[in-house]
Amino acid sequence: MAKAVQYLGTGRRKSSVARVILTTGTGEFVINDRPFEDYIPSAATRLDVVQPLALTENEGRFDIRVNVYGGGITGQAGAIRLGITRALLEVNPELRATLKPAGLITRDSRSKERKKYGLKKARKASQFSKR
Repeated sequence: MAKAVQYLGTGRRKSSVARVILTTGTGEFVINDRPFEDYIPSAATRLDVVQPLALTENEGRFDIRVNVYGGGITGQAGAIRLGITRALLEVNPELRATLKPAGLITRDSRSKERKKYGLKKARKASQFSKR
């Protein structure tokens, strides 16, 4: 029996890291051994995650298994999206022409700014009191 071909993609966003494995299949989507709809309850965030598949018209053509850790749901969703994009580019490098204008190939480098001493958060200071 021949082993199924796997396409790998790693996505990062904020403090989240997602390892995505694409295999040819029926469109099964599993994140951390849980169904996609279970793991990401927000419909808007789910649309954001499957955007690369929708743009390249690959919905239902691949089984997607994701291992993601760190950060919150939004950061993890962004990491998964980038991971899927990178795996799709491994499947077919010509998809770059479709994905690049949508801004899906670029890693979103924004992350939380460090807290500074003397302040409550990165920039928030305590309220000034004249008296």
